[in-house]
Amino acid sequence: MKVDMFDFELPEELIAQVPLENRASSRLMVLNKETGETKHDTFNNILKYLKKGDCLVLNDTKVLPARLLGAKPDTGAKIEVLLLKQIEGDKWETLVKPAKRVRKGTTITFGDGKLEANCVEELEHGGRILEFQYEGIFYEILETLGKMPLPPYIKEQLEDQDRYQTVYAKERGSAAAPTAGLHFTKELLEEIQKIGVKIAFITLHVGLGTFRPVSVENIEEHDMHAEYYSISKETAALLNEVKRQGERIISVGTTSTRTLETIADNSGHFQAGNGWTDIFIYPGYTFKAIDGMITNFHLPMSTLIMLVSALAGREHVLSAYNEAVKERYRFFSFGDAMLII
Repeated sequence: MKVDMFDFELPEELIAQVPLENRASSRLMVLNKETGETKHDTFNNILKYLKKGDCLVLNDTKVLPARLLGAKPDTGAKIEVLLLKQIEGDKWETLVKPAKRVRKGTTITFGDGKLEANCVEELEHGGRILEFQYEGIFYEILETLGKMPLPPYIKEQLEDQDRYQTVYAKERGSAAAPTAGLHFTKELLEEIQKIGVKIAFITLHVGLGTFRPVSVENIEEHDMHAEYYSISKETAALLNEVKRQGERIISVGTTSTRTLETIADNSGHFQAGNGWTDIFIYPGYTFKAIDGMITNFHLPMSTLIMLVSALAGREHVLSAYNEAVKERYRFFSFGDAMLII
């Protein structure tokens, strides 16, 4: 299957640069995955499309303020560091810019010496293993010095960093937000539960591979990045009960979808646990776990639009995306939402 089968024309001005003042005031396109029929609404009306017994699955990962601006103490050269994942102790896998200035043995300081890092290993494509030194608690220092690692297509500065977190973010570890969840307010979640919809939480720490373009011509040759997931015994038991009762499981975002499809066996049974997933979902995939999904509008030819196409059909999805462009929907992280049922 060719990557360019998932291409579409997207005017640059439709890429949302800032979040809306009210999270739930974003637009909502409802796509019938069987017929391709679409409806237009606003996200705060999503209760109209949910029913008692449904289960919404939310990813409670929390984005780290993982972008650090530092300097080499010997030359004063500016260095940008992006934390990707903690390896062990104070060692982190990172991306650094400009990478040519950071070799094994290089020291970088941040915040007038509040934080210091030594490069202990050089990786490919600007990757470096850094070991940090500091006094106090690392995450508290990071909250003071770090900035949100916004996607490369967002050029505006984010005034309120909490707007790149979901209101239920809890488990810190992501390099990017699970953006389908950004539309929910605490009040809307309470309203959803009042009508008898169950809420389940899983964790998947989103890596920057989310934004990595597909560089091969044939989809089957693409290597997915691995991301860490965790699901509790309570969540697994709730999901199994929902399945047993024949009710719908609706994942919030591609991250929740990938986690659920990783942990479900062929009969759709869920097992608690944690690990790493590099599952790649594209048309032809048979879903075991979910019945529907809430998601944002994604990049052309990305693994995310391929996943959505696997659920609702490529032709249905591309037709809906062309309609979204025509109707001036907002795209990507701070953009509008789609409900596929």
